[in-house]
Amino acid sequence: MKNNNHLQRAAAAALAASLLVGSLAACGASGAAGNAASEGASAEDIAKALQTETTLTVWGWAPQLKPIVEAFEAKYPKVHVNLENVGTGNAHYTKLQNAVKAGSGAPDVAQIEYNALPQFALSDALADLKGYGAEELEDNYTASTWGSVNLNGGIYALPQDSGPMAMFYRADVFEKHGIAVPSTWDEYVAAAKTLHAADPKAYITSDTGDAGFSTSMIWQAGGKPYTINSTTDVGIDLQDEGSKKWTGTWNTLVKDELLSPVTGWSDEWYKGLSDGSIATLLTGAWMPANLESGAAAGSGNWRVAPMPTYNKGQAATAENGGGGDAVLKQSKNKAAAYGFLQFSNGPEGSKIHAANGGFPSTTADLQTDAFLNAASPYFGGQKINKVLVQASKDVVPGWHYLPFQTYANSIFSDTVGQAYGSHSDLNNGLKAWQEATTKYGKQQGFTVSNK
Repeated sequence: MKNNNHLQRAAAAALAASLLVGSLAACGASGAAGNAASEGASAEDIAKALQTETTLTVWGWAPQLKPIVEAFEAKYPKVHVNLENVGTGNAHYTKLQNAVKAGSGAPDVAQIEYNALPQFALSDALADLKGYGAEELEDNYTASTWGSVNLNGGIYALPQDSGPMAMFYRADVFEKHGIAVPSTWDEYVAAAKTLHAADPKAYITSDTGDAGFSTSMIWQAGGKPYTINSTTDVGIDLQDEGSKKWTGTWNTLVKDELLSPVTGWSDEWYKGLSDGSIATLLTGAWMPANLESGAAAGSGNWRVAPMPTYNKGQAATAENGGGGDAVLKQSKNKAAAYGFLQFSNGPEGSKIHAANGGFPSTTADLQTDAFLNAASPYFGGQKINKVLVQASKDVVPGWHYLPFQTYANSIFSDTVGQAYGSHSDLNNGLKAWQEATTKYGKQQGFTVSNK
């Protein structure tokens, strides 16, 4: 679900994030889990609802949703789906939160990214899907995506896509300068220095400061800076071992100006990906389609390798992007809405999603020979899905996002971003980010602890 347009627009709308959370803490005390027992429907009830004249409203922006809805309506002709794109990123979440706060106007189903899900799940805005049999589906999804929708004892969405991180790299650039594909972060930093010394216009990667990227990198380093103790009690420690492990590597690239100064998803960025002046991307498995469409001139030169790690031979990665679909508490048609989730995020919908450029979270689809052995001409004939599927198995477990992560991300540029801009210690930026995020959380009624 994460793509170039999403990131570009989400970044532009980041300041709007402060609108999203105002009412969350007020209803947090009761907790979503508190009302979960009264909700639910049997498999028979769900099947009956799908054979009853019904209209469902679905809010989402993913391009794969349109063909999924068409297939769903063909199978269940009595259920009409109004698919509405009310915006991407923060624009979508602002409208959704306004409807939740108003008590009316919310859709039956909403697309929600994993990093934003706690905001709605822990504020009692979403139906707990355990009452509809969702618990039985755990083995159908990768561990990391299932962990992202299983919050505070409830299941608040079914995973749709995922973004296990890998290293996309220009094989031609590495070969030209005699650089071996790095498998550790020490090797990656050394490659950055070699490349930029050989060609001052070339950089190992681009990064001018992005909250989603930074949290994913901390995740990959084994960090667990966010803890969720209850619906109103959280912890923030952006100086934990994993956070410092990441800054210990990345500070060299920032301070020595070894990162391309172009902004991600800009025309200049795509130009760098096309001409090789940006030699690698550390990003989610959803990236191939964006490279093919945005950097067509690089066709045949890109390859995919596992993420570099801190300990050679010990695979570790993180999720970057992706999300699922949730049923709103306001829905008057929850059984049919859950039936839609079963279709769209189950075997039928997941195949459609993958066929239209998405990277699935369903283990069955990830394991098919057709998916694993698909050779990509853009990537020089490499069977890139083998690398990406392995990445989905190597995601470090135990990560959590804050119930006000959307707001936290919106102030990243004012805190950590300043360290990027001044080529200074990222730890100072992380400390400032933690302080500002903690202050905001307390203002919203949360108990926030810092180690």
